[in-house]
Amino acid sequence: MNYYSLHRKSPNTNFKNAVVEGLAKDRGIYFPETITPLSKDFIENIEDYSNQEIAFEVIQQFVGDEIPAEKLKEIVAETVSFDFPVVKITDKIASLELFHGPTMAFKDVGAKFMAKCLEYFNQGNEDEVTVLVATSGDTGGAVANGFLGAKGVNVVILYPSGKVSDIQEKQLTTLGQNITALEVDGVFDDCQEMVKTAFLDEEITKTLTSANSINVARWLPQMFYFFFTYKELKKLNKELVFSVPSGNFGNICAGIMAQKLGLPIKHFVASTNVNDTVPNYLKDGKYIPKPSKATISNAMDVGNPSNFIRIQELYNNDFETIKTHFSSYSFSDDATREKMKTIYKDSGYVADPHGAVGYLGLEKYGLNENEFGVFLETAHPVKFLDVVEETLPIKVEIPEQIQKVINNKKAAIKASSYEDLKAFLMGN
Repeated sequence: MNYYSLHRKSPNTNFKNAVVEGLAKDRGIYFPETITPLSKDFIENIEDYSNQEIAFEVIQQFVGDEIPAEKLKEIVAETVSFDFPVVKITDKIASLELFHGPTMAFKDVGAKFMAKCLEYFNQGNEDEVTVLVATSGDTGGAVANGFLGAKGVNVVILYPSGKVSDIQEKQLTTLGQNITALEVDGVFDDCQEMVKTAFLDEEITKTLTSANSINVARWLPQMFYFFFTYKELKKLNKELVFSVPSGNFGNICAGIMAQKLGLPIKHFVASTNVNDTVPNYLKDGKYIPKPSKATISNAMDVGNPSNFIRIQELYNNDFETIKTHFSSYSFSDDATREKMKTIYKDSGYVADPHGAVGYLGLEKYGLNENEFGVFLETAHPVKFLDVVEETLPIKVEIPEQIQKVINNKKAAIKASSYEDLKAFLMGN
């Protein structure tokens, strides 16, 4: 499988190079040359396959022969080694819980898959690789955990100071070993811009790769849980509508990829907080990035989502086609809190702020009697403890995964500019 840059000014490359480079030399993100639908027989009989078998079938064409089949099966088995339960909330809506992995966030899937691929590609290589990643919340912890102890791989995580939750900060600043956190004076977009700038800097770029969802090995495995959900809900015989809480838009983009592979999904809703670049685009076709604003659903505080260009590519850059198959709505913090309250009051279900935004998206879309809606619960409520406990009359139990890090001592290096990042990388 070859990949091309969406800026179309760099040579095409293979899966290995796309993973190792992260970003093309022309600063474009990579996209697969071909997307071959899976067999109808596989889709129609999906309930006969295990999650590991489904994941292997889904990802195999995008890896090709660059990782032997048996090794790829091992990597996939480690990637999906936890549960992905679909929890019914009402007769028409369910939550897809993606927080049962080691850091209690959906990004555990992509982070583990990428870590194992990169470790495989780097075996026997004397040069260490530095994985550079910007995080608005959960990416950092998932990447830190996924790569912890990986041979020949150092991880540098940039996060915006004061704009991630306390638990998120502990997950990315306390592990040590081959993981280093840089606390950036700014917002997530500043962190992401610093990472992108580093990839253009010829003095340091040779040993860098990215673990943000711009990296194909982080982005593509997110297709898995859309297939798992279809397997679970196929018996309902309803048309599925997915509402995905969206920040950098990698997750919903993976869902559209799953649809392109033949998964029968009726419609996608990208639900955002007040960072409404994409909802505004769908009104008039003008894509105008803007500075991000801080919200209680901080993992979606992104003003210029990197993966939206992939979504445009999937729809052949046709605005009318995008509008037909894809909706996007924006919701305030007040609306999010109110929805968290009503979900809990009506069903007893505890949604985190991101899940509540996803639920709001399904309501705004308006499900008909032939449709069933699934919102993605992308992180455990404990990751947003203050917001959840301020909003709902409950005390959130601290899961084992969080107890392991909550009392650890934070270790982070202050950074306020790209020069600070470069100085660290040059001396690293």
